[in-house]
Amino acid sequence: MKFAYRFSNLLGTVYRCGDLHFTCDGNSVISPVGNRVTVFDLKNNRSDTLPLATRYNIKCVGLSPDGRLAIIVDEGGAALLVSLVCRSVLHQFHFKGSVHSVSFSPDGRKFVVTKGNIAQMYHAPGKKREFNAFVLDKTYFGPYDETTCIDWTDDSRCFVVGSKDMSTWVFGAERWDNLIYYALGGHKDAIVACFFESNSLDLYSISQDGALCVWQCDTPPEGLKLKAPTGWKADLLRREEEEEEEEGERETTIRGKATPAEEEKTGKVKYSRLAKYFFNKEGDFNNLTAAAYHKKIHLLVTGFASGIFHLHELPEFNLIHSLSISDQRIASVAINSSGDWIAFGCSGLGQLLVWEWQSESYVLKQQGHFNSMVSLAYSPDGQYIVTGGDDGKVKVWNTLSGFCFITFTEHSSGVTGVTFTATGHVIVTSSMDGTVRAFDLHRYRNFRTFTSPRPTQFSCVAVDSSGEIVSAGAQDSFEIFVWSMQTGRLLDVLSGHEGPISGLCFNPMKSILASASWDKTVRLWDMFDSWRTKETLALTSDALAVTFRPDGAELAVATLNSQITFWDPENALQTGSIEGRHDLKTGRKELDKITAKHSAKGKAFTTLCYSADGQNILAGGMSKFVCLYHVREQILVKRFELSCNLSLDAMEEFLNRRKMTEFGNLALIDQDAGEENGVAIPLPGVKKGDMSSRHFKPEIRVTSLRFSPTGRCWAATSTEGLLIFSLDAQMLFDPFELDTSVTPGCIREALRQQEFTRAILMAFRLNERKLTQEALEAVPPDEIEVVSTSLPEVYVEKVLEFLASSFEASRHLEFYLIWTQKLLMTHGQRLKARAGQLLPTVQFLQKSLQRHLDDVAKLCDWNRYNIRYALAVSKQRGMKHTLEPLGTEEEEEEEEEAEASDEDSLHLLGGAGDEEGGMLV
Repeated sequence: MKFAYRFSNLLGTVYRCGDLHFTCDGNSVISPVGNRVTVFDLKNNRSDTLPLATRYNIKCVGLSPDGRLAIIVDEGGAALLVSLVCRSVLHQFHFKGSVHSVSFSPDGRKFVVTKGNIAQMYHAPGKKREFNAFVLDKTYFGPYDETTCIDWTDDSRCFVVGSKDMSTWVFGAERWDNLIYYALGGHKDAIVACFFESNSLDLYSISQDGALCVWQCDTPPEGLKLKAPTGWKADLLRREEEEEEEEGERETTIRGKATPAEEEKTGKVKYSRLAKYFFNKEGDFNNLTAAAYHKKIHLLVTGFASGIFHLHELPEFNLIHSLSISDQRIASVAINSSGDWIAFGCSGLGQLLVWEWQSESYVLKQQGHFNSMVSLAYSPDGQYIVTGGDDGKVKVWNTLSGFCFITFTEHSSGVTGVTFTATGHVIVTSSMDGTVRAFDLHRYRNFRTFTSPRPTQFSCVAVDSSGEIVSAGAQDSFEIFVWSMQTGRLLDVLSGHEGPISGLCFNPMKSILASASWDKTVRLWDMFDSWRTKETLALTSDALAVTFRPDGAELAVATLNSQITFWDPENALQTGSIEGRHDLKTGRKELDKITAKHSAKGKAFTTLCYSADGQNILAGGMSKFVCLYHVREQILVKRFELSCNLSLDAMEEFLNRRKMTEFGNLALIDQDAGEENGVAIPLPGVKKGDMSSRHFKPEIRVTSLRFSPTGRCWAATSTEGLLIFSLDAQMLFDPFELDTSVTPGCIREALRQQEFTRAILMAFRLNERKLTQEALEAVPPDEIEVVSTSLPEVYVEKVLEFLASSFEASRHLEFYLIWTQKLLMTHGQRLKARAGQLLPTVQFLQKSLQRHLDDVAKLCDWNRYNIRYALAVSKQRGMKHTLEPLGTEEEEEEEEEAEASDEDSLHLLGGAGDEEGGMLV
């Protein structure tokens, strides 16, 4: 078993807070999700989370003009310089304060950050390696309150900064003689956004109360003159420049005045207000919260706290669209480089939308669970993950693309359990609303609703291996209800437990149901023997979770005293136990009166999951850690840390003593009272803002764990979202029966001598992926059957696993399909005897084949319909009455040939899938 699992993707949450960005090509959206960054590729329909994390939630992101670098700043002011090409952190920096926005200059040489009431300009990191990537160039003073937004001119000569003190400041990036700073007023509320016009110093400023000011400058960008000192100042400047070249550049401070003297204004750049427009003339909208401007097509997009957004054409302020996407505050707006797509982020709902405004259609519409996710389940082929949340929604995610493609909203209360049937076409869910529902993934509808005679709250659900029996445990009546999937009728009510039912699990190989309860027992029910209790397993503490091993020969139970006990279900004997209290490592909440060590006594594992081969077990609970244990040795193999986000509660083992005062903990003070969506002035009688808004930190916890049936990844639902951990094949060197005679040179020499079997065996012994691919692809297609016959049985499983992984990225689809078909035809009977051990590999192969079958089937159907349409059109246009019978026969022959070629390609895919399904599963 390989334990090189690495974080690979984050699902279930698409946007949390911070600003959105489009990549330079305009095809991908960069979205901050908590303390991670997810890139949504809209063209290829994929999402990918970067393998990095900040210490707090991400507040702002700055993207370089070439799209290679990004500066990610969190709420604490810590910054990461990230390469988007190699997906790694290049440099770390701390700005010593909360940063509101960061923006690169269009030439990529500088970037500006707004921090407090100042703006700081840094030299942008170059392509060469530097000791300090962030070198401060200038500090700009002027605003009295916090700065909020930045925008640059196209030539990178000037930038504009907006502030909460209702002023807008234009600063020169160089030592201009006629423009050092310029202060603009005209607003009655905080500045939300400010934008320069294309190739001009004219600008627009937008305030929170929905006012837009158009400012005209009397000087073009070419009219800015560099300050040329004379006399001893020139000599001093020359010496300073020489010193700067030798020792590095030094910081310069520029202090602006809101009302400069008259002599300072002479010969300087002057601004005049051309117009002032208002968005909320009729009072329909409250606060303006986000804005974006596309300079080439003069398109202004504004978002409001009520969920409405406007599209205007500037400078005439012509309204193009006015639509509503939700009833929540729009936190961020972005426009791609072509101006066709607009991205919206709603932090309240965790919603991310990409809208094409010309066709008025959605390019992307994703939303995570509003509250925390409670449960998850993998489909039998590992292609889909279903999640249930406290918001009553059931979402189905595609593991390949990372997108949610269907959401079921029939439940009226929190979902407590989700599971797939053995076919993978039906999802069964339980809820606190007193219903158990079955959903069809073919028609996307709720086709069965199971209820109890008396209203009760269901805490868990389970379906047997045949998919005919559905059972759910009650939290208040301590009973287990059993229904028939076909008829929907209640078959039986199982009584016997004296506490709430905490978990249910069917034996995968037999008709045995295991139920765990808070009454310190686990009961085994025989469904063929009138649902009688077959065994009762007595525990030392309350049972919180129960699960069977994939082969059904072992039962694992998690109890309240942080133990995991293993049982033989046939003989009702305990075979082992694991003490996990010290491995759980719970953190201390900000308001806890006791230490983390003492609070850990009340914490335990709440979810268990066996690995696909049954040798290991995953355990998680009220902690940021997930523990992987070896079942037979009963030792901790690895502990995975799901999150390092200090914006969540119970993350640290010890409290920060600086937050403790003689009046109590500073965490009791609402820190976000002065923000835009909070109460501006928390005084009696002041009605501005939402008086009910409160700042709270959600507690980190793991609610559900599941291993993929393929055995190559596992998923966890936590406060952060749905996290996927996959096997990292690139960082793993795992040779098999390696000796000194196996080298890359020997493998290539065997290929030159056309000893393909020997080369393939040596390649798998060395276990280098590129060499293995080279050896397999060197075999001629007509010799594949001979080579596959001569392969030893030990290597057949490794070849199948390699083929399954190659289907995901390789273009040689038919070649690998021939390999798969020949291997299964030749070794199918012998592999069937080891079906239990080979099940993860076969399911991985089935997942890859099924995905290609779906893609190719759509393509073949599309081609077939196009050919029929072309033949029908040619028949109507080019037919003569004398040649009509002959032409009809020729067209029918062409149509039959086209259909035959399509069916042959489909048969190759379907035949391989049916072959492996019939032989092994």
